[in-house]
Amino acid sequence: MSVPDYMQCAEDHQTLLVVVQPVGIVSEENFFKIYKRISSVSQISVRDSQRVLYIRYRHHYPPENNEWGDFQTHRKVVGLITITDCFSAKDWPQTFEKFHVQKEMYGSTLYDSRLFVFGLQGEVAEQPRTDVAFYPGYEDCGTVEKRIEDFIESLFIVLESKRLDRATDKSGDKIPLLCVPFEKKDFVGLDTDSRHYKKRCQGRMRKHVGDLCLQAGMLQDSLVHYHMSVELLRSVNDFLWLGAALEGLCSASVIYHYPGGTGGKTGARRFQGSSLPAEAANRHRPGALTTNGINPDTSTEIGRAKNCLSPEDIIDKYKEAISYYSKYKNAGVVELEACVKAVRVLAIQKRSMEASEFLQNAVYINLRQLSEEEKIQRYSVLSELYELIGFHRKSAFFKRVAAMQCVAPSISEPGWRACYKLLLETLPGYSLSLDPQDFNKGTHRGWAAVQMRLLHELVYASRRMGNPALSVRHLSFLLQTMLDFLSDQEKKDVTQSLENYTSKCPGTMELITLPDGLTLPPVPFTKLPIVRRVKLLNLPASLRPQKMKSLLGQSMSTKSPFIYSPIIAHHRGEERNRKIDFQWVQGDVCEVQLMVYNPMPFELRVENMGLLTSGVEFESLPAALSLPAESGLYPVTLVGVPQTTGTIAVNGYHTTVFGVFSDCLLDNLPGLKTSGSTVEVIPALPRLQISTSLPRSAHSLQPSSGEEVSTNVSVQLYNGETQHLVVKLENIGMEPLEKLEVTSKILTTKEKLHGDFLSWKLEETLAQFPLQPGKVATFTVSIKVKLDFSCQENLLQDLSDDSISVSGFPLCSPFRQVVRPRVESKPVNPAEGSRPGDLGHVKTLEAILNFKYSGGPGHIEGYYRNLSLGLHVEVEPSVFFTRVSTLPATSTRQCHLLLDVFNSTEHELTVSARSNEELILHAGECQRMAIQVDKFNFESFPESPGEKGQFANSKELEEERQEARGLEINSKLDIHWTIPSLKRTGEASVEGLLSQLVLEHLQLAPLLWDVLVDGQPCDREAAACRVGDPVRLEVRLTNRSPRSVGPFALGVVPFQDHQNGVHTYDLRHAVSFVGSGTFYLDKVRPSGQSACLGALLFLCTGDFFLRIRFHEDSSSKGLPPSWFRLPSVHVRALGAPA
Repeated sequence: MSVPDYMQCAEDHQTLLVVVQPVGIVSEENFFKIYKRISSVSQISVRDSQRVLYIRYRHHYPPENNEWGDFQTHRKVVGLITITDCFSAKDWPQTFEKFHVQKEMYGSTLYDSRLFVFGLQGEVAEQPRTDVAFYPGYEDCGTVEKRIEDFIESLFIVLESKRLDRATDKSGDKIPLLCVPFEKKDFVGLDTDSRHYKKRCQGRMRKHVGDLCLQAGMLQDSLVHYHMSVELLRSVNDFLWLGAALEGLCSASVIYHYPGGTGGKTGARRFQGSSLPAEAANRHRPGALTTNGINPDTSTEIGRAKNCLSPEDIIDKYKEAISYYSKYKNAGVVELEACVKAVRVLAIQKRSMEASEFLQNAVYINLRQLSEEEKIQRYSVLSELYELIGFHRKSAFFKRVAAMQCVAPSISEPGWRACYKLLLETLPGYSLSLDPQDFNKGTHRGWAAVQMRLLHELVYASRRMGNPALSVRHLSFLLQTMLDFLSDQEKKDVTQSLENYTSKCPGTMELITLPDGLTLPPVPFTKLPIVRRVKLLNLPASLRPQKMKSLLGQSMSTKSPFIYSPIIAHHRGEERNRKIDFQWVQGDVCEVQLMVYNPMPFELRVENMGLLTSGVEFESLPAALSLPAESGLYPVTLVGVPQTTGTIAVNGYHTTVFGVFSDCLLDNLPGLKTSGSTVEVIPALPRLQISTSLPRSAHSLQPSSGEEVSTNVSVQLYNGETQHLVVKLENIGMEPLEKLEVTSKILTTKEKLHGDFLSWKLEETLAQFPLQPGKVATFTVSIKVKLDFSCQENLLQDLSDDSISVSGFPLCSPFRQVVRPRVESKPVNPAEGSRPGDLGHVKTLEAILNFKYSGGPGHIEGYYRNLSLGLHVEVEPSVFFTRVSTLPATSTRQCHLLLDVFNSTEHELTVSARSNEELILHAGECQRMAIQVDKFNFESFPESPGEKGQFANSKELEEERQEARGLEINSKLDIHWTIPSLKRTGEASVEGLLSQLVLEHLQLAPLLWDVLVDGQPCDREAAACRVGDPVRLEVRLTNRSPRSVGPFALGVVPFQDHQNGVHTYDLRHAVSFVGSGTFYLDKVRPSGQSACLGALLFLCTGDFFLRIRFHEDSSSKGLPPSWFRLPSVHVRALGAPA
């Protein structure tokens, strides 16, 4: 016997072997259709008995194995069923002859045989025959199972007769010696009459009867016979048959202990008539041995527990039997099959280590020279047995050996498909899965070196199968999952091979389904490159949408009021899917930043890298990048354009690396950090781009509010200069620009600004709206810088003269100083008498123009955008007013404003005021400028404490009053400067320069006094009169104060001024009063007027001055002296005409 049956199990010892074979030409499909129906009848209950007969069917059985039928009866072919096609009566004799030839092959052992003929009809088919069954076709054969049952009953009748025949041999008859084929030549010439020989014959026959009893369903009888056989054979050292007897004893015990079987077949064996086989065994059964048998005492041993081996004894007896088999070279197949049976029993007993010892012994059993197919079968069965006992890696090893055997060099046509299939079956044993997701769960399992070797073999096998897509998938899997275990050289080799494969068949993300139904999941390259952080970026500040605030307070926070809530789940998935608190805009380019690094020892080229999204139609704009070898974290920005509105989720990214296209999902990236991947996309908005007539600024404004300024421009101006900034507004989006609001904000500055720094008119710009895509509108902004024109504390103290004394205050000076205008001015070096940087210091002003605009669908939803223009203005000093003072004019309604003007520029400069000539100042020169101005009737401010309630305090009230007065005075003065060489001009403001005393001098007094000579005002030039003619003198009072004043008494004192400091008051002989020299004014109500009249007579020619004085009385006390300033009257007396 040279062909082992690796599927044998212990319960096969109780089966009858029936061979089912085709006769002639029968299609494989039809044959196996009938074979399947035949093999379904695997056990039947014996009629009028509680015994069960088991059948084992084989469609192929080597005849040489049949020669061992006496050694173990389950190896003997006792039944033959043949299937044939016959469609005509003339072919029937030839077909029947083939059937007889087939029977002769197993003729010596057959109990019975059957021929199933399909397709033959007519007279021949109607003849009744027991060994032939005719059927019209393979579909019309409903009685096949019934005929098989009848056939098995016939087999049982023969079996039972043989059992009884062998069991009832009389002691007088000579018992034949049963032999295995290789023993026959060894027994030639032996003494058949010796006691030793007879015991051998009895022991072997007893063992043979035990086999027959076991096949006939008499379990306890077989146990008795096996025990007796063991004792007989052990006494004569017949080791081969002793091993067979022990194995038979083990098989019967296994059948008793494990009624479900050990071969792994579905369903347990059925024992009819009782629930347990022991119950049936303990009852006397028809056909059991009687006192007419070999041993008259056997009936007393039936049912005794000692006849059945315990589970532990079964294994010991298997070991003993195998040790006896091993003594015989020609019994290698029996030894091997015994090992397999023992392993299956141990697997049920869960004794894996002992089972492995049996298997290890089976590995080293030498059989004849096996064919490659037999080697493959042997290694495959070893693999399955190791799998059965839980030795998964050992199982995988033998499965892999079987796979390599399929493509051995000695095979003319290597079976690469079979090799590939077997290699796939080894994967679980090496803790290897073809799903890359399994490698993201914790630490690596298994031996990486062995796993890499196996994956390489899968790649090679799939390539030899002619399936390049499969090769690419396995090689991609190797690179993705084993990257950490590959050396630098191996990484280069694997990637080079992968590029060679993908040049012919690119890698995809589609499932690959194998012919046997196994599907290979896609392998995304999540490690090429490795992504550590994903961050969705907000739109640039100029493009960020903002929601218009409603009266209902839509911007109220919906966050929990609790600092911590245990209900909040901090799971990774929830954290990742959290919605981000900014919005993207439909149609605008959106960005996602990835922090990646390259783990390869060479430059990694990543092509077609883009975003994977859901929820919104999204146009991904792929990028290509090249990462240096073993780079650190490297930022990569992926962009795309959402085409619709809604909530978009960034699920991952896609790449093409080494020709393999990968979809990498964020959920499958281990160690990934992200602040969220879901964001809202709002409807489309227009996009505004601004350009200006000014150059861009190198200074980037940083508002304290944190806003970002998209564009910064700069300009250099002199203090007081005005510049027009032209802003071009271009709609570069796809939606019309419908709404525009412009606001400005001056950043925090220490400088005091006078007037409007930025001003504009929006009406002309809005007239061009809605601004369609691609269109441009213009917008003009006036930049006017009016800072403080004072010289701070660097007063030029050489502007003094002793000619005229004028009372005033130097601006911002901590001390009072008398300012005397000098006759001629001289240039002053600004560096003298001043600290560095005070006069020539360049000051900076910064402001932001904010454009709030909207349009399109986004405007309907209440969204807008902000675009900011930063303005950086460097203000160089132009002129300074170093001193401001006043001189009284001839009229009480006027005064002279004295300004000391200093040119702080490096150019010649002219200064002019309203109705004044231009004053030319050289660089660094200072001159005094006198401007005659009408006194101002300032608007009244609340004075009483009750009226000051609208202001916070008196200081604020005073500041308001000062600013209002300064603005009014400055508008009347209209002082301008011009630099002719630069063609630049500007204003010069005295706002903030005027002290309280100067303001009082510039303000009309509450009591206005007018003196008229002959009805003409005399405050501008001398009044002319004739000597001897009376001169009428009138004094008028206008009360502008809020209360009544008077009455007043005024005295007129004439005098002459000799222009040398000498005044003459004794003019009794030159001037005479007509009437009284004292004038009386009655009480004057608020806003009322009063006048008094008098006359004088000049007796000689000359220039006379009249000084009007108030008499000290109670009515004038308590009023300020400034209320009683009357103009000096100059009268020129002329001689009478000739």
